Amino acid sequence: MGSGPAKYQSVYEITGPVMVGPSSSHTAGAVRIGNIARQLLNEKPIYVKFSLMGSFAETYQGHSTDLALLAGVLRLSTMDDGIPNAKNIAEENGLQYEFTKRVLGS
Repeated sequence: MGSGPAKYQSVYEITGPVMVGPSSSHTAGAVRIGNIARQLLNEKPIYVKFSLMGSFAETYQGHSTDLALLAGVLRLSTMDDGIPNAKNIAEENGLQYEFTKRVLGS
């Protein structure tokens, strides 16, 4: 094993983006999940039902996962300053939504 150049070009590749909420997996990851769902839908949604499982279900409000998922569905990026206001943005866009919890099973 040689001591070549570092694999990372930026500290952001290691720590991830600065996000709303305490956890990038519950915020940046959730924004990306919402974005993918919106891309798959390929049209502006009028109603979204988020069925959360596991750690998302247990901490979605405290970690701002709810805001992040909404932001993604609204096509906001992980770096968008509007993420903390996703519920207001959803209302302004006529997007109705609900969050439910589901059990993963064994």
